[in-house]
Amino acid sequence: MVSEKVTLINPQGLHMRPAGLFASTMGKFACDVKVVAVTDEGSTREVNGKSPMALMAAGIKSGVEVEIRCDGEDEADALSTAIELIKSGLGE
Repeated sequence: MVSEKVTLINPQGLHMRPAGLFASTMGKFACDVKVVAVTDEGSTREVNGKSPMALMAAGIKSGVEVEIRCDGEDEADALSTAIELIKSGLGE
């Protein structure tokens, strides 16, 4: 398993379009992809990074630090792609 933390910079957080882009991009990888974030209440929320609905339901807002965890045969490539995607603003 590999993981890295990154801050979500797109202004609207993980709403439909960026969540869909992230999930569809991660869906191309064979490994499991998890997105872990701390909620406003201080609890940790871990969701499937290949599910746009799970990502949107997590309510991850702009400025929140998330940890991307990838586990499987192409985990390093998946992690690198996920981090680049988030740092780029998820198309926004």
